[in-house]
Amino acid sequence: MNEGAGTVDPQALARAASRVRTRLVPFLFLLYIFAYLDRINVGFAALQMNEALGFSASVYGFGAGIFFLSYTAFEIPSNVILARVGARRWIARIMITWGLISASTMFVWDAASFYVLRFLLGAAEAGFFPGIIYYLTRWVPAAERARTVAAFMTATVTAGIVGGPISGALLALDGFGGLDGWQWMFLLEGVPAALLGVVVWWRLPETPQDAQWLPPDERAALTRAIEAEQSGGAARAHGIRDVFAHRWLWVLAAMYFVVPVALYAFGFFLPQIIRGAFAGSTFAIGVLSALPYLAGAIGMVLAARHSDSSGERRWHIAIAAWVSGAAFIATAFADGLVPSLVWLSLAMLGLASMFGPFWTLATSFVGGTGAAAGIALINSVGNIGGFAGPYALGALRDATNSFSAGLIVIGVVVLLGGALVLVVPDERRAR
Repeated sequence: MNEGAGTVDPQALARAASRVRTRLVPFLFLLYIFAYLDRINVGFAALQMNEALGFSASVYGFGAGIFFLSYTAFEIPSNVILARVGARRWIARIMITWGLISASTMFVWDAASFYVLRFLLGAAEAGFFPGIIYYLTRWVPAAERARTVAAFMTATVTAGIVGGPISGALLALDGFGGLDGWQWMFLLEGVPAALLGVVVWWRLPETPQDAQWLPPDERAALTRAIEAEQSGGAARAHGIRDVFAHRWLWVLAAMYFVVPVALYAFGFFLPQIIRGAFAGSTFAIGVLSALPYLAGAIGMVLAARHSDSSGERRWHIAIAAWVSGAAFIATAFADGLVPSLVWLSLAMLGLASMFGPFWTLATSFVGGTGAAAGIALINSVGNIGGFAGPYALGALRDATNSFSAGLIVIGVVVLLGGALVLVVPDERRAR
């Protein structure tokens, strides 16, 4: 008998979803820690690299952000390939290539080489995050998805929590073996990603039918529930052509633009913002930089759980965006280390609280092959903000000799994004 046929046993489905979170999410969480760390570790490298290579804030901001131009260009093709060849093969390929390129950033010698390697890193990593989100839609029913996505995306803030002290400590290797500290950091944080790519090839199950750790009744319930969701709903885009014609996906892509604007401007410049108010060591700066990410982890988990329990998504996103935007603006007027850290922590708390509800709302409008293309479309358009945010903050820093103007601009953009999401219909009515 086909496991996808028949009714769904709700108790078996709940057990299956819990087992998936226990078995799959921690491994995906680990992968995403290295993905996010290899994106933002350039922020810590800048504490030494900018002076060593003579980079201005504008040069650094452009190089940090150019990653997202290539990431955006290759993201949709990458996710479509993933849907066709399988997540296991394609995610392994992504991780091996990005780990090697990230490690190679230790050989940067001028602005041009910095731009080239950051561009190649974006091309190599393109499709990783939307690929994982698409992969989760094949394993987790919608009612459980916000908390599952949030558990996976907690890696974003966890990378900030553990990555700050680790990166700060690696910078202290300055001069060891004839290498600068920032060179050691790129090498020792890039190689593990490539090694994990090999593990992905052997460990990651493709679908619930491949998971021998799922009992037959749970595997059947999960398969039936996912297949029913993927095939149902007139408001869903099921093909690639449907995705590009779906107006709400474009609105969500425009709204998601504000997240990378804030997230990566924050990540790339946080160490420098802290150093402007604190004259401690690179390790101490790394430890202090972990505090806003810790606040973000707490907000992300609590907001996702409340969103799943209430079934509401849009207002969870909007309110979180407004909190974050207001806090970014307040940071511009903060005087001293403690007030700055308080406002920065609140900004990250609001920003991170958007993730689980947002991706649950976004995936409610897509199904089938359209899910891979739709998720990639939203993420690729949104990630243009990953270039715009760091570049704008760096340029305004050079023009005004302060981060204040850039923080105000980012705050206003996030406030507008919170209002934009309310244009999208409630997913429960749309379906």
